Order: sequence, then C-alpha cells, then structure tokens
Amino acid sequence: MGGVNPTSTGAVAYLRLMHGDPPLRVVVGEDQPLTRKGLVSVLEESGFEVVASAGDATDLLRKTRAHKPDVVITDIQMPPGNADDGLRAAQQIRQTQPEVGVLILSQYLESRYALALVGDRAEGVGYLLKHRIGDLSLFVDAVHRVARGGSALDPEVVQRMVARPRAGGPSELTPREREVLTLMAEGRSNGAIADRLVVTVGAIERHVTSIFDKLGLRLQPEDHRRVLAVLEYLKR
Repeated sequence: MGGVNPTSTGAVAYLRLMHGDPPLRVVVGEDQPLTRKGLVSVLEESGFEVVASAGDATDLLRKTRAHKPDVVITDIQMPPGNADDGLRAAQQIRQTQPEVGVLILSQYLESRYALALVGDRAEGVGYLLKHRIGDLSLFVDAVHRVARGGSALDPEVVQRMVARPRAGGPSELTPREREVLTLMAEGRSNGAIADRLVVTVGAIERHVTSIFDKLGLRLQPEDHRRVLAVLEYLKR
C-alpha cells in the first residue's frame, strides 16, 4: 500500500491507477448548485470521473443516455416538478439502462423511497442519506459497490424499519435474527457480525440461513440475497 491510507480522500484514485483501472464514470443529478458543486468535488477528489451533472430530472435522463456512465448519483426531489422527480428518473434509468448503477442521496429517512427504487432487483442500486457524503470511506465504498452491480442501503433507514413492532407468526424473525439482519444491511460480513455480537461465525451463519429460509430467499447469489432479505422484511 506504500503508506497510503485506503480510507483517505484520493486513495481510491491512487489504488485504481496502481492497478491500471480507469476511473469510474459518474453522472450527478442535484438541483442545488452549491450542493452539486460540492458533490462533484468530493467525487473527483476521490478518484471518480464526473462526466456530466444535471440540475433537473429531464436533463439527468438526457445526459445519462448520452454518456452511459458506470453510476448515476441523484437526489430524490428535483425540478421540473420539485417532487420525487429524481426518484422517478432513477427508476426509469434502472428500467431502460440496467447496466448503469443508481445511487440515491436523500435527506428523507423513509424506507418507502428505498423500496420504490430497488423494486425486485437488488443489483446496482443504493440509497443513502445525504449526510453520508461527509463519511468519505462509506460514501466512496457505496459508489463503488453500486457501480459494480452491488447494493448499498443506508443503515439508519434499515435500523428504523427492522426495529418496527410486527405481529407474530410462523415466519417472524427472532430478536437476534432482526439484529443480524440490520448488520447485514450495513454490508457487514458474517465474520464482522460475529465480532460485533460476540458470537461464533457458525452461529451467525445459522442465523443468516434461518433468515433466508423464513423470507423465502434461496436461489439468488449470496450478496444479493443479503440485500433482498432486508427488502423483503421491510415490505412485510
């Protein structure tokens, strides 16, 4: 690593250059000029190539079609309607350009927006609260994961929804399983969850298997199943 801090600003760019990888290409959608400029600056300093930016949903769709980026990062509330235009543009991008990752940045702690964005396909999608931009390591990791076909869900949103009281039933998760599910949503591995809960990895693997069984998720790839498990539980 040559003394480079992998979580510092610019370290991602350094590591990609060392491996001969071109920078990931990004289109940014944000209607507030100062916020848009700050977001572009953070992305460029972190090693991404911002190929275009847009101040409204219509322009965002046009520039995404034109530039075919690796990932689009956009706000929910944008012109021309100043409602959920950004979210609807993101959904359209996922439908018409499934190879493009989509990461929503929102000031709203609302799981319904995340569920609407993801739908039934957990690949190449993310939903983060806007203040996560200040946590460079988390933000940069989320952009990379989404661009490469992974998923990134904000742990604050998931924690609130997983903690909701629910009526019991044969498929209801136990309190420990809900705890494991919340940590899964944060992108933690089984080993990291075991360390956090001070139990064995084998115990966590059993909890994860039980969660998948109760939610009927048996056929998807492991990484996607972990995100889909969270989404399926939130829908109930």
